[in-house]
Amino acid sequence: MSSLTLKQFQDQVSELLLRHRSLLDVLSKFQQSGAAANRSVVKSITECGCIQVHAAKQEYHPEMTLNEAKDVLGTHVTGHLCEQCIEVVSNELGRNLFYMSALSNILDINLEQVVENESKKCTTLGLFNMS
Repeated sequence: MSSLTLKQFQDQVSELLLRHRSLLDVLSKFQQSGAAANRSVVKSITECGCIQVHAAKQEYHPEMTLNEAKDVLGTHVTGHLCEQCIEVVSNELGRNLFYMSALSNILDINLEQVVENESKKCTTLGLFNMS
């Protein structure tokens, strides 16, 4: 089976989205689906327990090399999502992607171009991209 492109997915979303074609509807559904994705991760911690969060201040020092910083800085997550939680989180992320595509369609934005532009920024800015 060949891989689905973002353009093909955007086209599919455009064909399927009937009820929520309004920009305001799509914006609210996009935000709601993002919150649901966050909630599914929280439930994997608080209800299932397959992952845990152990958060503390990141011990970064300016004199560290980049490799040392990568070794020291962590995600605060221990464990791995179980099969059931992977399914739930993946479904919520998929719904969020659906509404992101719908928003992109309404605003005539090509997601493949968005990904390409962001990749170029990542390549150019490297580790300083999100700081």
